[in-house]
Amino acid sequence: MKSVSGRDLARAVERKGWTLLRVHGSHHIYGKPGCMVRLSIPVHEHRDLKAGLLKHLMKLAELSEDDL
Repeated sequence: MKSVSGRDLARAVERKGWTLLRVHGSHHIYGKPGCMVRLSIPVHEHRDLKAGLLKHLMKLAELSEDDL
């Protein structure tokens, strides 16, 4: 799996129909109409997300590696 920053993941999530609900510090909270899941994506400059967190967020957002 390639490394992705929080900002890049946020852009990919927005392309899939998720909307930014609020920002709490460096965490961007996303929601999708008709979905109870909330995504909390840490956006820290240009640092990449760790592999486990990236996989978890991608699973919740129903993203594949091709979507990145």
